[in-house]
Amino acid sequence: MSVGAASPSSPDPDWIQAAVALVIRANQGPEILLIKRACSERDPWSGHMALPGGRRDPTDDSLQATAVRETLEETGLDLARVGVPLGRLDDVRPGTVRLPKLTVTPFVWGVPADARAHAASREVDAVHWVPLDTLRRPETHRDVDIPLPGGSRTFPCYRVAGDIVWGLTYRILRQFLAIYPDSAVRAP
Repeated sequence: MSVGAASPSSPDPDWIQAAVALVIRANQGPEILLIKRACSERDPWSGHMALPGGRRDPTDDSLQATAVRETLEETGLDLARVGVPLGRLDDVRPGTVRLPKLTVTPFVWGVPADARAHAASREVDAVHWVPLDTLRRPETHRDVDIPLPGGSRTFPCYRVAGDIVWGLTYRILRQFLAIYPDSAVRAP
């Protein structure tokens, strides 16, 4: 796995395409932007911690444009203006048939230390800049029991900002941290 210019997997007409932005802010130590999704009966990821992003709109020129648009809509952060595209990660898909058939393409962006974000949409309850060092700490890694139809299951997670990061977002962050050792992450 590596961040690079590889194109997203071929669109499958049976799968919804989505994109997220893994935004790195150059502060005293690099930080990653996470959102906490607002509670909604229509959202299968209601109340979860996530990366900003969403489904591709027919007007989006590309999945990268989807990530830029969704980040602006959800956090007020204009990646087209202040961001530097750093690459993309491997596509991820939900591991259960209970969720929509969805392919998520993560794009990595760097933003300056003074970049600001806020909950700019009803879909977002809060935004958090989480230090990469926090995600690397062993005490941040835990397991969480998630109630599902048919019984509870245990999943790996991060515990940050008083909440858990699990599922697709956890898998994307793990992929990123596996690629970039401490000393390799440098945002503009």
